[in-house]
Amino acid sequence: MPLLAISAVARQVGLRPSAIRYYEQIGILVPAQRIGGQRRYDETVLYRLAVIQRARQAGFTLDEIRQLFYGFRNDAPPSERWKKLSQRKLVELDQLMEGIKSMQSLLQRSGKCRCASLDECGKGLLRNACGGPPLALAPKTKRRPPGNRY
Repeated sequence: MPLLAISAVARQVGLRPSAIRYYEQIGILVPAQRIGGQRRYDETVLYRLAVIQRARQAGFTLDEIRQLFYGFRNDAPPSERWKKLSQRKLVELDQLMEGIKSMQSLLQRSGKCRCASLDECGKGLLRNACGGPPLALAPKTKRRPPGNRY
């Protein structure tokens, strides 16, 4: 089996060589063999990079991808790995969608603002007179006099 230069691997999978080197650096790719100081890969690196790219397309972080490869028992089948990580990612996406819906609603209501000034707008927001949930203000804390640290 011929060994591939990093440029050939990068071309085949549509990545920059710097991304491949980075994946090696963070441990989601096994370091390449060195021949004459140059990285040389066998074709299995293409398979690993295909999995990495699919996981990235699905929104997985590099830490989550590391878990996909190394966060399970060695005998855990890929289907179990994908299922577990996918379930977590779906919960995360549901939470993100709820946040996006909330932002959309807030922006739609804000577009109907009839305040004459931003100060008037802020006053209405504090009184919940401008629609939407009231702003949660941080509780006031007692300040210590200067020089009195304890």
